[in-house]
Amino acid sequence: MRRLILRPGAIGDTILSLPAMEFLRAEYTEIWVRSDTVPLVRFADRVRGIASTGIDLVGIPDLEVPAELRRELGLFGEIVSWYGANRPEFREALGSFCENVRFLEALPRDSVGEHAADFFLRQVGGMGEAIPRIEVGRAESRGSVVLHPYSGSERKNWPMERFLELERALEADGVVVEWAARGDWVRFADLGELGWWLAGAGVFVGNDSGVTHLAAAVGARVLALFGTTDPAVWGPRGDVEVVRAGWMEAIGVGEVLEGVRRRLRAG
Repeated sequence: MRRLILRPGAIGDTILSLPAMEFLRAEYTEIWVRSDTVPLVRFADRVRGIASTGIDLVGIPDLEVPAELRRELGLFGEIVSWYGANRPEFREALGSFCENVRFLEALPRDSVGEHAADFFLRQVGGMGEAIPRIEVGRAESRGSVVLHPYSGSERKNWPMERFLELERALEADGVVVEWAARGDWVRFADLGELGWWLAGAGVFVGNDSGVTHLAAAVGARVLALFGTTDPAVWGPRGDVEVVRAGWMEAIGVGEVLEGVRRRLRAG
């Protein structure tokens, strides 16, 4: 069977969906995701950025779907879509191109206490604990502590001054500290290159962010800082320890420092 999987969403959502997408592998599997997450999907026969496909034109009144896109969609025996599930006009139009279409909720709604990765896997018929894995090739450990102080929301960010205080404390311990921030301290061509670099970290420290999920998925030892978001649902999976408080400012530098030291000793 030829199967097309449509999975929009940010970095973290895409990574948490990887076990479900891999479970859906068919004789031929094509996956359309957000353009920047294309390098993270390694198991498909073809991966494309959604923005480059023209799929956003489907179901819009008075807009003609390009003939090439209509032909492409018609070649698939099944389409599984986390895209457009709440748009009736999209659902109807997509069904006119492919007879077998499954629409899935893009985010867990009623799964309190169930991890999002498990929810996505269960949606497609899988069972058990879903642990995202991204193979990036062999990355020799640098033994450093990598800090990533950003996320998609200011409220999820541990204060920058505390990251800087943590850096000073680690350097006093004789630990090499590196900063990971695309476009700032270290530059990367894409998320695949960033993932390879993160895999070589001794320990990664980051907020509730897509990059923290990426670090966990490539096998880094991770210390993840969480505030109001529930890590039991949205936490990264792998070699991960979570430090959580009711709000990010309540997480102390000493607590994080001890967590990093524990993570370093574990290596």
